[in-house]
Amino acid sequence: MEFGINKTKIEKRMKNKMEVSLVDTIIKLKKTNPVVAKELARPKRRWPAVNLKDVDMIKGDVLVAGKILSAGDLSGAKKIVAWTASEKALDKIKNAKGTFVSIVDEMKKNPELNGYDILR
Repeated sequence: MEFGINKTKIEKRMKNKMEVSLVDTIIKLKKTNPVVAKELARPKRRWPAVNLKDVDMIKGDVLVAGKILSAGDLSGAKKIVAWTASEKALDKIKNAKGTFVSIVDEMKKNPELNGYDILR
């Protein structure tokens, strides 16, 4: 059972954020993609940390509102959109002919972040 997204709670959490680009991203996503905005508004220690083996199980392109870690391998080329990724994960993505794009850069092309499977 999933609860509705409380936009007031997102605003309260944003006040504790010090990173300007993160706050701007949350503000832009609050109306267009509130699920990702809610994940980014959480404390960073509670952000999802997803391994490459979990990303590999998803068929299409993937969006992670957190960090990509390097456990596992990618079997094919995928586009992975996330806030950050470890150095080893970036190397493995590059070796599998995949692409990694940060959420901030992807929002310049696709402001609503549509067309991705959200992985938590």
